[in-house]
Amino acid sequence: MTCYIVAFEVSSQTTRLKLVEKLKDYKTYCPINTNCWAIVTDQKATQIRDNLTPALEANDKIFVIKSGVEAAWRNVYSTKNSEWLKEKL
Repeated sequence: MTCYIVAFEVSSQTTRLKLVEKLKDYKTYCPINTNCWAIVTDQKATQIRDNLTPALEANDKIFVIKSGVEAAWRNVYSTKNSEWLKEKL
């Protein structure tokens, strides 16, 4: 299983809610901030993108990247989320 970072810009709150529901389908996930989530899956980045695309409008943007070797952050939503990121990234 691999951790991926999914960053997105969406045009409406309705679209954001649809996308969040699809992200939650991955079962192992962590919201990093309003427009960026981490998910763990066996899928490839292109498969994740293709799976999330039906929730998006034509001008919405999405970026999926395989988690790398090093990460740093400040002011993640909660201590729980910070611990999740330390473990999975």
